[in-house]
Amino acid sequence: MKQCILQVVLDTPLDSSFDYRWQTTNDDELIPHIGQLVRLSFGRREVVGLIVGVTSHSNISEAKLKDVQGVRYQLPPLSTQWLNLCGFAAQYYQRPLGEVALPGLPKNLRALTTVALDRGLKKLRQMNDPHDASPVDVPQLNPAQQDAADAIASATGFAPTLLYGVTGSGKTEVYLQAAEKILAHNDGEHNPAQILILVPEINLTPQLEGNIRARFPNVMVATLHSGLAEGERMRHWLAAHLGQARIILGTRLAVLASLPHLQLIVIDEEHDPSYKQQEGLRYSARDLAVWRARQLNIPIVLGSATPSLETWHHAQSGRYRKLELRQRAVTNAVLPTVRLVNMEHDKPREGLTSTLISALKLRLARGEQSLLFLNRRGYAPVIACDACGWVSNCTRCTAFMVLHKPEHRLRCHHCSLELRIPGSCPTCGNVDLQPLGRGTQRLEEGLQAMFPEARVLRIDADSTRRKGSAQLAFDSVHRGEVDILIGTQMVAKGHDFKNLTLVGILNPDTALFSHDYRASERLFAQLMQVAGRAGRAAQKEGGSVSEVLIQTRYPQHPLYSAVIAHDYDHFASALLAERQQAHLPPYIYQALLRAEAKELETAIAFLQQAATCLEHGGITMNDPIPMTMTRVANVDRAQLLIECPSRPGLQAFLTDWMAVLRTIKTRAKWSLEVDPVDI
Repeated sequence: MKQCILQVVLDTPLDSSFDYRWQTTNDDELIPHIGQLVRLSFGRREVVGLIVGVTSHSNISEAKLKDVQGVRYQLPPLSTQWLNLCGFAAQYYQRPLGEVALPGLPKNLRALTTVALDRGLKKLRQMNDPHDASPVDVPQLNPAQQDAADAIASATGFAPTLLYGVTGSGKTEVYLQAAEKILAHNDGEHNPAQILILVPEINLTPQLEGNIRARFPNVMVATLHSGLAEGERMRHWLAAHLGQARIILGTRLAVLASLPHLQLIVIDEEHDPSYKQQEGLRYSARDLAVWRARQLNIPIVLGSATPSLETWHHAQSGRYRKLELRQRAVTNAVLPTVRLVNMEHDKPREGLTSTLISALKLRLARGEQSLLFLNRRGYAPVIACDACGWVSNCTRCTAFMVLHKPEHRLRCHHCSLELRIPGSCPTCGNVDLQPLGRGTQRLEEGLQAMFPEARVLRIDADSTRRKGSAQLAFDSVHRGEVDILIGTQMVAKGHDFKNLTLVGILNPDTALFSHDYRASERLFAQLMQVAGRAGRAAQKEGGSVSEVLIQTRYPQHPLYSAVIAHDYDHFASALLAERQQAHLPPYIYQALLRAEAKELETAIAFLQQAATCLEHGGITMNDPIPMTMTRVANVDRAQLLIECPSRPGLQAFLTDWMAVLRTIKTRAKWSLEVDPVDI
């Protein structure tokens, strides 16, 4: 009889492994390895766990040891490098290893039966050519692009690179041609290569995936994001884990994929806050990708027209190499002219100034496309009663109920509560309730009345709820079936609209006065990204000069001056100087302890106890305060900000602090976020 002890982690909040006994009388049965999945009994449940250790003895008595119920030998073990990645994430973000490793695997892989696993492996074996595609012409790179592609392809060892290129400068083409060289150099069964390309949002994957498949018709491509059906996600994950997929394209969850032959990581739009997970394990996919590249000693490329200040700081200090693309890739395509429209002088009608209306008319007459950017979905942010002052507050959150007129509903965008639109004021009975403010639905309604002959399309989270609807909408824009596109941040980046010559930006001023110190950085990036949708093709003879019109009541604000000049360099340098003076990231390191309870006092009391439960020399412990959005879904929320000038010093404190916090008895539910992006 063969026997050993397996140390297994589970998807539980318990920060430890569990010992299980494996034994067999079959001499031909393989001994389990670290990195394999096992089925076992835990309490009254059957669960799937991950082996993290194999030993000959246990401190648990023989009578209390449980037997493993099954080992999934049909799947090659997850590598030590992958386990180390999960271990680092667990340690850095202060979470149990099991809560990192297991949720990072496809759901079907963690099922109690192996039906889905066996089906996925069978389908992979049946696949012949990766995909059929007609060969495409490879674009000729300009000198700056060629230099960047050569530098990336020839990089050896851990080489973090910022590819800083203006919108439309052809960063994607640089990625693809560098990838082509790496795949050609590392071809064959004994010297394979895998390339991981991360994008911030699901709706950016179809266009890029199509380009990749057309460019690499004989290479298997896998996509990994939460929009995939479970069976599809399992199949793509297996292709990556088995090394069959050579190019892996995905959103932030793909950074935790098993990639045994990884040779290059690309993070497109690296500045995007979507790379930070906001629930459960609150990790930064960008930061984990950099750590993974260092672990594997491979190059990593971070691409953006508006880099995050952290990345820009690393590039300025020499920690990252900086490659620049200062010109647009298409010959005769230039950056759009940016103009400010002072709303104090040019009063808007239906949310649009006369200047913007005239520009829209010109594009319609010339058969060109326009984009109106308004980062506020719904019809109106609130409805109100002029008679008594009632407003449509959410009964469960400290937020307004947003009017969604086409659906005849009031909807809270925080807790998803939906109510019928009242026929009269609930307080005084007044039937004349008025919408206040403007969302994308109301803008769409106004445009259809103003330009009845125009083909108007709205793309936001409400209009693209069905699977695949976003891609269908974007396809219609690319085919020229849309004259005026209305969109939120979904349309602000990554899309290449060839016939779009006008961008109108509505209501950006609110971010100028936010309490969030990152607000100006995010607004600048957002404006530059959405402005970059205009003029990406060469100007047609007799066509319009591409332009961006920003409607504002604060035209003298320095942020807008930087946008007009397309001057990220000086804007970022000024922000970094402000951050350094104010002792803010990237010059200090932060963690945020959040607590929530039915009563705010309970959450605050826990945070006050947490602030005094451990000596914290060298650590700045700020006072507990209610969160800006204090109440969500009938739960009150508060937070405690911790700061330290040293990352290792902060990590050492957090490790000791978490051990103490777990012993505190409280009715509050709490969580810790390291390197928070929303404070």
